[in-house]
Amino acid sequence: KSDFARSLLPEQLELTTRKLTHLHFYLHENITGPFPNVIQVAQAPTTDKSRFSFRAVNVVDDLILVGPERSSKQIGRAQAVTAFASQNDFAVLLAINLAFTEGKYNGSTVTISGRNMVFTELRELPVVGGSGVFRFATGYVKTSTQFMDLKAGILVLEYDVYVFHY
Repeated sequence: KSDFARSLLPEQLELTTRKLTHLHFYLHENITGPFPNVIQVAQAPTTDKSRFSFRAVNVVDDLILVGPERSSKQIGRAQAVTAFASQNDFAVLLAINLAFTEGKYNGSTVTISGRNMVFTELRELPVVGGSGVFRFATGYVKTSTQFMDLKAGILVLEYDVYVFHY
């Protein structure tokens, strides 16, 4: 007999109605400058010789804004670890928590993990979990780069998140 596990019915956790929510927002990255929110925390001795930054690992703390303009209302933060995991193209292994700070989603998160082909026009990533309002989350994300100025170190990403939750 096992003491540490037992079967439950979804109703016992008040999981009765499955909902589909569409979230639309923009991530704002500042890669360089005095206050960057993307920091490289590790690299291999050969990373600088790679055309694709292979073996570089970054920590990210992006702003989540309702619009593409920097002056748009902030609704959360996108906190992530990225690893340049491909020797053949700009593909990033992405693990990201979308942490919401406004409205009914305040304190809730959506977790995304997958392969992000950085320079592909439209990318799709899986939603693998969540917390708060988004407990038991599954779904997918469509993301695209709306603005990129590598010289200034600014990147704006559009996110459409389709998430099932209870």
